[in-house]
Order: sequence, then C-alpha cells, then structure tokens
Amino acid sequence: MKKNQINYNTETVDGVRIFYREVGSRESPTILLLHGFPTSSHMFRNLIDNLKNRYHLIAPDYPGFGYSDAPSPTTFEYSFDRLSQLIQKFVLQKKLGSFYLYMQDYGSPVGFRIASENPGWIKGLIIQNANAYMEGIGEPLANLFMPFWENRNEATTAPLVDLMKVDGTKFQFVSGVEKEEHISPDSWMHAQACLDRPGNQEIQLSLFYDYRNNPALFPKWQNYFRDNQPPTLIPWGSGDPFFTEAGARAYLKDLPKAELHLLKTGHFALEEKHEEISDLIAKFIG
Repeated sequence: MKKNQINYNTETVDGVRIFYREVGSRESPTILLLHGFPTSSHMFRNLIDNLKNRYHLIAPDYPGFGYSDAPSPTTFEYSFDRLSQLIQKFVLQKKLGSFYLYMQDYGSPVGFRIASENPGWIKGLIIQNANAYMEGIGEPLANLFMPFWENRNEATTAPLVDLMKVDGTKFQFVSGVEKEEHISPDSWMHAQACLDRPGNQEIQLSLFYDYRNNPALFPKWQNYFRDNQPPTLIPWGSGDPFFTEAGARAYLKDLPKAELHLLKTGHFALEEKHEEISDLIAKFIG
C-alpha cells in the first residue's frame, strides 16, 4: 500500500503567509483541522500520521501561531472575526469544496463562524474540547478571563501573562490527563517557543480580549446546529478544566444524533488519545 507523504507549505491570504500541513488524495474525504491556543497545526501531527492514508487532511496555522506570519497588532486585527475570514479565504484558495471540520479550543469560534455562514461546505463536525455553550466554560477559565473582559488593566492582565509562561503552558497540556508521563514535553515546549517570540504576547492578549465577543454568537451557532443537523462526532477529554464535560453534553440538546465519546484525558486530548480519536474518526467518516 502506498504511504502518503505529509507536505508542509504556505498559502498567502490577504498578504499573510499561512503555513499548513497537508496529506492525502483529494479524491478522499477532506478534513480541515483547526487548532486551539497556544498550539498550531503541530497539535495534529499524530492524528495526521494516523489517518494520512485514509483521508485528505489539511491543517493551517492561524496568523500569530505556529509557522504562519505574525504581523504586528498595529497592522493586523487579531480578532476571531478576522481569523475566520482568513481561514474562509484559505478554504476558497485551496479549493477544498466540502469537508469535515475538526475543531479544538479556538477552532470553535473560527470554525463555527465559517460553518454557520457556509453550511453547504460542511459534511460533518468533529468537536474536540471546543465550546459553543455557556455551561461549557469551566471555573478556571471564568476566573482568568471574566475580570479581564470586564476591566482590562494591569491587574487583570497579569494572570493571563502568567498563563503564557512555561508553567502555565505545561498546565494546559497535563491538567486532567490520565497519566502525565504520556504527555511529551515536546508538545508544550513547541507551543512555548511560539509564545516566547518577540511581540507574540500582545497578539495573544488581543485574542484573549476579543474572545469576550464569542458567547454572544453561541445562539447563532446553536441555530446552525438545530437547522442543519450536520453529522457530528464529539471526542472530548473529560478532565479538561477549561471546557468542561457539561459543555460536551450541551451539544446533544441541539444535535441529538451526535456521537459523544468522553475520553479519560485533558484539554489536548490528541496528545494522549490520538489513536482512539483516529479510530473514532475512521468509524464516523468511513
């Protein structure tokens, strides 16, 4: 059996170079993989390797993440509206047609904007620790972000700056996992290297602050679920302190036919459970 080679390329969208990983035949079902914070397409490396001979997989890095350009916030608007616009144009430029959409963390505000505006593009949803319901916002997330959203100042910003230091990044990767020794330090150190680049902290703070606009769109996204009933797979790390199990179960209110699989791991479920999630995707898509 021929083994497909993973390719690493860039696509210029609105003057911004978007790095992406891609593998597989376009005759196979396409899966667009949208990453979270503070990661990049790197978070999908194991999943891509597992599924590379079965599907056409494509995973872009958002501006300011991974190997994509990171223009200054003085020249580029770091908002979820803007990220979704760029990824939507990326989809069009790459002529992806219709596809399955895998979202983790930040993948939901980017991906659900795209899906709700272009329902005909979506063959199905794979929602992994990616939130669209108020009940999914965990206490640690609320305690960190609510004061910042209500009054952005030095005192409310300081805990978020700490979150971007190595201990905070490691916490995001190891909290709630089945066994910490299953989690390679390469995962959080790769993310940390990106966070530590000059100017990146201000980029991330801009997106942290803009995240406050996402809950207002939850009803729109929920209407999209109810009206379109896209086939949906929900593999969810049940130990995630940020996006809780309640947030996973909430999808079933609007997507009663969705498959929910609670996995004994944390926010970055692919670090520990990529084989299980790969198997679930293979059964889901066929």
